[in-house]
Amino acid sequence: MKTQGEIEAAVCEAMARFMQEFMGRGPKEIRAHLVGNLVLVRLLGILSPAETSLAAVRPPEKGRDMLKDTRTYLIEMSRARIDSFVYECTDVDCVSMHHDISTITGEEVFVFTLSGSPELREMKRR
Repeated sequence: MKTQGEIEAAVCEAMARFMQEFMGRGPKEIRAHLVGNLVLVRLLGILSPAETSLAAVRPPEKGRDMLKDTRTYLIEMSRARIDSFVYECTDVDCVSMHHDISTITGEEVFVFTLSGSPELREMKRR
């Protein structure tokens, strides 16, 4: 069994590795939070220079929509791989995944719904 912090750290490490290997660029900052049977992951600084330029295309909806659609497609293509590392980190099956990206802030958010809450080991108090 892992502590909540160990699970959150493992999810951050796995997500950063996935982004680096699959998307070719890792986040500048990443945080994961385990809340019951939800895992929330927030990645900051994830847009490449090319994506930042695409997001600036006028009208703004055109570049934004193209970027969001492409990222969503790539993430959905990788769903099995993502589900696999979420399971490895939590020992619980992932039943749904929600994803969005902000072209304004360069922030990407994932929410994973697990089939149950992971069993947690209590942290030792000093």
